[in-house]
Amino acid sequence: MAEISAPPVRIDVISDFVCPWCWIGKRGVDAFARTRPVERIWHPYMLHPGLPPEGMERDALMRMKFGAEGLSRDAGRAISEAAESVGLSIDYSQVERVPNTTDAHRLSKWASGQGVGDEVAEGLFSAYFSRGQDIGQTDVLAEIGAEAGLDADLVRELLASDADRAAVENEAEDFQARGVPGVPAQLIERKGMLVGAQTPEAIAEAVERLTAED
Repeated sequence: MAEISAPPVRIDVISDFVCPWCWIGKRGVDAFARTRPVERIWHPYMLHPGLPPEGMERDALMRMKFGAEGLSRDAGRAISEAAESVGLSIDYSQVERVPNTTDAHRLSKWASGQGVGDEVAEGLFSAYFSRGQDIGQTDVLAEIGAEAGLDADLVRELLASDADRAAVENEAEDFQARGVPGVPAQLIERKGMLVGAQTPEAIAEAVERLTAED
């Protein structure tokens, strides 16, 4: 049970919705949030910058990034085992395309403004990794938004415009320019950064250490 009397811990999460470790890392923050209040703020990162708007076939992208064999079996197994350890199922057999995630991050930004950022983030991860949906497609994003309580028609209208496109792209580029070494990255209370998927215990230890410095 969360310590209701404790002030919320601010955790700025830098992630991309096609990053499996970001979904795994979300579970660590979720678990920590069951022990005390958390103010979680989502920030964009482009794991595959330069993807065309329509995305790319996953097999082709993996060969381009990792060579002729694509993602190694060991790497894939490590991801699957880590996901299973926190109750997630990542099924790459369902994933045919890797989307450009700019629009997914735009939806995340709007959702955060309406207080449903965590719900939309979960919907985006689940749609991509469990169902193989293309989260670069407007209809998919509108459905995810609607499931979190947003107006689907308004989501479609906003996605058809350039609303917040530059803001999302600039923020993602800024994190890369500042040398964020990888995602997920969790900035605790604007003081210290944890890189990689973290256990709730590791997050709690970092929070205790950083807040003790006040």
